[in-house]
Amino acid sequence: MKILQKLSHYRISRYYKLLFVVVDIVLLNLATILSALARFGNLDKLLSKDERTISLLAVLIWVALLLQKDSNRSVRVEPIESILWRTIKKISIHAALVSIFVVYLKYVDISRLRLVYFYLIFFGLLMISRYCSMKLLKYVRAQGYNFKTFIIVGANESGEKIRKVLAKDLTFGYRFLGFFDETNNNQVVDSDLIVGRFDDVEKFVIDKKIDEMYVALHIDNIEIINELTRICEQNMIRIKFIPDFQLYTKASKVEVAFYENTPVLMFRPEPLEFASNRLLKKAFDVCFSSLVILLVFPWLFPIIMLIIKLESPGPVFFKQERSGRDNRSFMCIKFRSMYVNGMAHKKQAEKGDSRITKFGAFIRKTSIDELPQFFNVFLGDMSVVGPRPHMVNLAKEYSDLINNYLVRQYAKPGITGWAQVNGFRGETKVLSDMENRVEYDIWYIENWSFLLDIKIIVKTIINIFKGEENAY
Repeated sequence: MKILQKLSHYRISRYYKLLFVVVDIVLLNLATILSALARFGNLDKLLSKDERTISLLAVLIWVALLLQKDSNRSVRVEPIESILWRTIKKISIHAALVSIFVVYLKYVDISRLRLVYFYLIFFGLLMISRYCSMKLLKYVRAQGYNFKTFIIVGANESGEKIRKVLAKDLTFGYRFLGFFDETNNNQVVDSDLIVGRFDDVEKFVIDKKIDEMYVALHIDNIEIINELTRICEQNMIRIKFIPDFQLYTKASKVEVAFYENTPVLMFRPEPLEFASNRLLKKAFDVCFSSLVILLVFPWLFPIIMLIIKLESPGPVFFKQERSGRDNRSFMCIKFRSMYVNGMAHKKQAEKGDSRITKFGAFIRKTSIDELPQFFNVFLGDMSVVGPRPHMVNLAKEYSDLINNYLVRQYAKPGITGWAQVNGFRGETKVLSDMENRVEYDIWYIENWSFLLDIKIIVKTIINIFKGEENAY
């Protein structure tokens, strides 16, 4: 513990980038050695001119990739999923560049299988090192070392939100020392957390040696903000501003672009607006739906179709017009789970709904009734993961009641979605049910990643076997 106490006085993060590069180079060379042993059983082949040249190029390319912006940032509140996705992208770019060099230089002596082994081993070593470093830092911070002290100026909703984010997990390494505001009578923030007024900030930050100050004030307080900036700059304190853009939108994430030297704040960033992300999602949808259609449908469909026909008269499939991307309607396909009735296109299914057949209740509970929608995915009307499509009349009704409802239509509808795996599925009994669903759908659109889609699919499968209360 004495060693940790001594190290805590140093800003290790200053040397993190260099250490990051050194460790990665060691791991890269280790992966090269292990891949040669796995492929050839010895290291003799690595001594050839071609192998030595490619190994050197591999090191140089990886160092160049690491020196790019945000490649090896150390963010205390960053989830492992973000690090994993960033590493996959770097590995993919590295593999592509090395492959180009191998082909261009006509290195026929380079073993392609050895390169496959190399990237598999290198990726594994990288993720182990990233995971271990995160665990080590979290352990150190949980012991009370390597933490940063911070205050928040502005005891309001924005300030309370950032306090909860930074203070909710001890392993983030932040220690909150108090709010500063002009009043102690506050409905949002606990009055015990307000330790002073604006005039008390300078003395407090000097006495307590604060590391960071978060300013959650409206732009109308520009004179106070300028004074806080002066205090921080004169006392080597990092100052961070919390823009209250949610006064204008409910977006949980924004991007800042620079038009020459003018910053432009863009609400509601959409990762799927990038062609590469759309192509990746489309490729996954086609491959996944094709596998389901080819491997599951041939044996499962005849069984389900036969049971549906034997239980009640009517068609096997239930087709309904639903709202899709950009609010364009399409014909959604499901297995029929109800008796034929005149309210199917007007009324949502309810718990204990008499229209639902016995077998229909089973396939709705297990989500088997949604399987035909893989044809919708294959044809491009839907995606495997996305906001669930609603009936056209329901979409029209809620778009009038919920201001940002149609934002969920920015993405293709999905067979499963972020809202569904978080419990928001089935009947919407009150308006708040749909508002919560919309909030989760918008969060998905703003935070999409391929790994998030995989996570949602895995959670969906778990929920199917575990059973869901709202699946009826």
